[in-house]
Amino acid sequence: MAPSLPGAPASSAARPPSNRDLAYEHIRDLIVRGDEPPGALLSENDLALRLDLSRTPVREALLLLSQEGLVDIRPQRGSYVSLIDPDMVRQAQFVREAIEVASLEACIENWTPEQGAEIEELLAAQASCTTREDFYPLDEQFHRTLLAIAGHESAWTAVQSAKGHLDRARYLGLSGYRSIGEYAADHRRLHEAVAQGNLEAARDELRAHLRFVLDDLEQIQAARPELFRAPSGPERRPARPARRPARTLDPS
Repeated sequence: MAPSLPGAPASSAARPPSNRDLAYEHIRDLIVRGDEPPGALLSENDLALRLDLSRTPVREALLLLSQEGLVDIRPQRGSYVSLIDPDMVRQAQFVREAIEVASLEACIENWTPEQGAEIEELLAAQASCTTREDFYPLDEQFHRTLLAIAGHESAWTAVQSAKGHLDRARYLGLSGYRSIGEYAADHRRLHEAVAQGNLEAARDELRAHLRFVLDDLEQIQAARPELFRAPSGPERRPARPARRPARTLDPS
């Protein structure tokens, strides 16, 4: 079984994962990573054999994924990986940005040298990554760690079911549309703004970083339209804010 991406259902943190949870995590990973591409038929029998599970937890996992919009269940025809929905990408990005930006003030208030050292370790690990498979989990961990410092880590799990399409777009964005180094540099600037207590700069850095996925979405749609559903209405997208110069702390 492939290693799962961060963001398992909340219940799995409190108890051993059920067979349904294991199937859910594995199938979601296959979809987010593109190993099962949009339009692919998901065979319950094949998945059960690959996971060494019965068909029941696989069927339950597919139902959960259909509720997230990642799987289309067609009666008498089977279960298929859904096309990426640009509207759901934008909605999830909006929710994620609202939560993470709102948490920055508490993150700065709670900041300690020990937490700064933990972030530095993450940044060093990201700087050494050369593949999206290595970088993506560390990207998730960086954002979850900032939320945890702010005391809002549970908010990450709260939006997990809404961000499946966003995760797919983000993962595709690491396929040559934006370099790993650019993402890592964003994280470095955000970390420095938070460590300096510069709330406005931190907010600007985070907003700009999270909105890159919208640019990637446009490029990927143009290059690979077959992966996407047609948008349901006129596109409304926020502009990335201009970054303010980082404020340094007064040494006195």
